[in-house]
Amino acid sequence: MAFDGIVTKQVVLELKNTLICGKVNKVFEPNKNEIILGIYCNGKNYALNISISSNNYRMNLTTNSKPNPLNAPNFCMLLRKHLVGARITDIYSNCLERIVFINFAAYNELNDLVNKKLVIELMGKHSNVILLNDKNIIIDSLRHLDSFSNSCRDILPAHEYVNPPADKLDICKIGLDEFTHLMKNDKLSNIIPNSFSGISKTFILNTLSRLDISDTNYSTQDITNLYEHIKDIIDNLGTSNVLTTSINAKDYSIVLENHKDILQTNFFLDDFYNKKENDEVTNNYKNNLLKLVLSALKKITKKVNNINMKLKECENMETYRIYGELITSNLYRINNSINVSSISLENYYDNNNLVEIPLDKSISPSYNAKKYFKRYNKLKNTLEIVTKQKLEATKELDYLESIIYELEGATSISELEEIDIEISENVLFKNTQKNSNVKKNKVNKRKVHDEYEPITYNVDGFTLYVGKNNKQNDYITTKLGKNEDLWFHTKDIRGSHCLLKCNGEKIKEHTIIACAEITAFYSKAKLSSNVPVDYCFIKNVKKPSGSKPGMVIYTNNKTLYVNPKEI
Repeated sequence: MAFDGIVTKQVVLELKNTLICGKVNKVFEPNKNEIILGIYCNGKNYALNISISSNNYRMNLTTNSKPNPLNAPNFCMLLRKHLVGARITDIYSNCLERIVFINFAAYNELNDLVNKKLVIELMGKHSNVILLNDKNIIIDSLRHLDSFSNSCRDILPAHEYVNPPADKLDICKIGLDEFTHLMKNDKLSNIIPNSFSGISKTFILNTLSRLDISDTNYSTQDITNLYEHIKDIIDNLGTSNVLTTSINAKDYSIVLENHKDILQTNFFLDDFYNKKENDEVTNNYKNNLLKLVLSALKKITKKVNNINMKLKECENMETYRIYGELITSNLYRINNSINVSSISLENYYDNNNLVEIPLDKSISPSYNAKKYFKRYNKLKNTLEIVTKQKLEATKELDYLESIIYELEGATSISELEEIDIEISENVLFKNTQKNSNVKKNKVNKRKVHDEYEPITYNVDGFTLYVGKNNKQNDYITTKLGKNEDLWFHTKDIRGSHCLLKCNGEKIKEHTIIACAEITAFYSKAKLSSNVPVDYCFIKNVKKPSGSKPGMVIYTNNKTLYVNPKEI
């Protein structure tokens, strides 16, 4: 990520213009990596978010609320004790270092004015939040570090705070000649971030692209232009002449560009990281649910393989019956006193052709016949049982595939919660959930409602409902639909149930085709063409008693072949 020293300096200068003289009235710690300070300044309430997550470390004003634990952690209580009621006297950072200092003035228990300092170190996995007294002694920190944890300094209560060692140059103190001298025959995107503190590779690559300078093949004039451009950006930090902008979906950078928002960088970072964290939570939640489903799928697949093996054994059961009948009908011809390993008899089921029948020499021919009949009856009973088992297992596999399809299409926490509720109610996943080592995300589940919020489309003045999961499919099919409404589903392809509310009117052909195209779009065949879509009146759609969510049968349907399209 590009939260480098340049972005840090811009954030600090924006905060300095906004929060000086602000009063701290709230302190929260939503999780072990975040602190939120509620600040009242100039008639407005602000929320300063400080995150020391190794992937999403940052400091910015936020408008996004987060759930807080019922019992405040110890460090949160300590900050409330020392900072609630305190006023911010200064916010600053040293050049492009990713260390921010916030000075506070507050009255203690004896009504004496005392100074406190909050140090926010934003350095990846080494990030920290440290509270100091007026003598630069650590009161406490969010993370405790010492030499035993391979730290270069002690961050512990009652220890003096020491800045981390500087191992890079300060570009603010480097002239053009020295800057040019440092540029050797190597990539600029490697040299500059490795030589100067606070400058990220993302920033350099974006700057090189904007200045049309090659990363590897550059001239002395290119070096001069690059140096002057970086200095211009640094000199304009805190003004409306620099802007934080997205480079791609996963990164951002500071550029020279005019704007009118005095807190542009703060709120850009707020939106950027809020989306990033939501995407991470969604993906983690989805992956955890997917692991549960795949675990159940693995068990059912193993069960089906065992059933197929038993069915293969049953293929020879008629042969055993014939062997038993042939031996029984020819006992008068067989000498019981002679023990043989096989016997040839005429098969009256096959034009009296001779068939070689294996025999157990340790028992008589009549007992061999009984043994064949016993094996036949056993396989006959097995066939009856495993045939039913395979039918049930096939339905279970089909249902699990529908859950996987739902998970692939889910894009929000609320959609995943509905799928999670569906999984928790199904007996297929009970043993899987108990035995699984997968840790489910700590997300507040919504209560099960009788109504859901399916996707809706306006098609030629009529409303088309599209189910996003099996629960919604059942809802729009069994509760929302009326007899005269039209129901759509891709033929023999996993997809959403779609319902067109007809309102008692006759639907024209082009409207039905448009609905079929949307139905095909919300199926596994969305990237295909000429997709078959069945449709019928909702009165012809039935949900068998005891069937799994999303499973229905339908009759009197017609089929259209359409290309998937979303209106």
